[in-house]
Amino acid sequence: MVRHFLDIHRLEAAELRAILDDAHARKAARKGWPQGRPDADAPGKERVLAMVFEKNSTRTRFSFDAAIRQLGGASIIATASDMQLGRGEPVEDTARVLSRMVDAVMIRANNHEDVERFARVSTVPVVNGLTDRSHPCQILADLQTIEEHIGPIAGKTIAWVGDGNNVCHSFMHAAPKFGFHLNVACPAEYHPDLRDLEKGGASVSLTSDPREAVRGADVVVTDTWVSMGDQDYEARLAAFEAYGVDEALMALAAPDAVFLHCLPAHRGEEVTDAVIDGPRSLVWDEAENRIHAQKAVLAWCFGG
Repeated sequence: MVRHFLDIHRLEAAELRAILDDAHARKAARKGWPQGRPDADAPGKERVLAMVFEKNSTRTRFSFDAAIRQLGGASIIATASDMQLGRGEPVEDTARVLSRMVDAVMIRANNHEDVERFARVSTVPVVNGLTDRSHPCQILADLQTIEEHIGPIAGKTIAWVGDGNNVCHSFMHAAPKFGFHLNVACPAEYHPDLRDLEKGGASVSLTSDPREAVRGADVVVTDTWVSMGDQDYEARLAAFEAYGVDEALMALAAPDAVFLHCLPAHRGEEVTDAVIDGPRSLVWDEAENRIHAQKAVLAWCFGG
């Protein structure tokens, strides 16, 4: 059976825990190595990863390329406009063709449904590199970063402040799987999708007050208020004005609380320079860990 990695809620807790543990182990095993040296076990040896981008990317592109190289494999990178996909070819036809040419496909897509359609007919693993609905690889990197600095995620409280977007959805999916509690603070008009909120169950609390969400939290997370494709920039800035993460808000969190942001950051909007550049910020470790978390995801996919 082909192993796809499309959403965190689709996997069993034990599988997710094993992937995260593998990410920790792979990072530790190559400490001090040059980035291009393959891992000792090289589970991606002689395998090719196709990377398809409908959205621009820095961290996803570089981290997945580094990941497959460190697993011993190679990558082919294309934007949708480079392919017949950008000229109206059905998603399913593209999936059937790429399944004959590569060993796995990572897609960074506009519409979540397109990735699901692709995976339904693909005979090789498909990894969700980001859609409008979720960003599961980012959350694994975030959890890896948290555990590196403040210990096991189980029992911790994470505060999400800002837009109830795709990254927020994946955090909600992860909460019951990994045993942490998620406080989500967002304006009512930008709340998370209720279907995704339901997947978080009792592990997720929703409020419109960022101070309530952050008070006593072990981790504070935010994201840009305006994502690629959003057309309501001014309305969003007005709605989120009270949701910026500054030193005063961080002071309400636990004394050893840390700050995360998946980047790119709009400094002076969702976060201040003092926070993102401060001693509690882990954003650079978080970005690096995209490599290791995604290596573990790909190794899991190849093991199917």
